Amino acid sequence: METSVLCIGSVLWDTIGRTARPLAIGNDVPGRITRDPGGVALNVAMGLVRLGLSPALLSAVGRDMDGDAILAAARSRGINCDMVYVSDDLPTDRYMAIEGAGGLVAAIADAHSLEAAGDKILAPLLDGRLGGEDAPYTGCAALDGNLSEDLLTAIAKGPWLAAADLRVAPASPGKALRLLPLLRHPKATFYVNLEEAGLLLGEAPADSAAAAQALVVRGAARALVTDGPRPAAMADTEICVTATPPEVTVARVTGAGDSFMAAHIAAELRGLTGRATLDAALVAAAAFVAGDDPE
Repeated sequence: METSVLCIGSVLWDTIGRTARPLAIGNDVPGRITRDPGGVALNVAMGLVRLGLSPALLSAVGRDMDGDAILAAARSRGINCDMVYVSDDLPTDRYMAIEGAGGLVAAIADAHSLEAAGDKILAPLLDGRLGGEDAPYTGCAALDGNLSEDLLTAIAKGPWLAAADLRVAPASPGKALRLLPLLRHPKATFYVNLEEAGLLLGEAPADSAAAAQALVVRGAARALVTDGPRPAAMADTEICVTATPPEVTVARVTGAGDSFMAAHIAAELRGLTGRATLDAALVAAAAFVAGDDPE
């Protein structure tokens, strides 16, 4: 299977409770609870498949029922899982979230097995399957912040993705600071929301355009910054463009940023440039949030 994009990071089971009611701490309300394949890397891969691409995963799962099931689910969607590290002694990771009328209320990501696997998940980048130290991988790679801080720091300085078209997402505001070393990567495109951008910058930017431009000044080759229903921005050393997301009724939020990232990558691989790629990403994310795009 020819691979168009490597998706590196979390592959786990999402358990998400959703209700249309507003929620406060201690509330007990009716709703729906789902359990689906998830994790940033897998979400991006599924988004790429929906857009006609052939992604491959670099991640870790356990040699357990959950690991077998999630790999089977990914393969059934057309995702190459042949290079996923399967651990004999680590369990498959999990994520749990609660969403209410106002969006995400709380979430906990248990990605300890991915962190513990460390650079074992990157072996294909050096052992000849995808590249080697003398012939580094030069394709597109989407990397998420669920990897350990030490490994992300090593990636910023090491050979694995030194020549790659690197696309980076933090996974959550709580992990945004892990990505700081990757600002030194010469080809890194950052996909963050306004809160995550502020954490990386150490200050609260006025809007998405200011945030995207400031991230480029700090070292990013390019930055895309979203701000919910407000205008999003994309900046590099030459331009900064903005666009407003389509208005939709929010049905879900977990995975919206991953859908945005996948659609932007796909648009560029189809040959689109500039504002058109930002528009494509916003349309895809809006469809996902509205529940129109299948998970």
